[in-house]
Amino acid sequence: MTPVTAWQKSSFSDGGDGDHCVEVASTHGALHLRESDAPGTVLTTTPAALARLLDRLREGPTNPSR
Repeated sequence: MTPVTAWQKSSFSDGGDGDHCVEVASTHGALHLRESDAPGTVLTTTPAALARLLDRLREGPTNPSR
């Protein structure tokens, strides 16, 4: 795996150098996400999979009677 060197903080972070934010980085078609207070734990996914997850989260809960 290619080492991640350029982490970017979320614009929704608490500002400053606090440890309460999500950071993202990309390497060769993969996205890496981590929390600032737990930088050793990294979630790796593809841009398409993350986009699908975000779309479903925006849709809200599904109707269980469907």
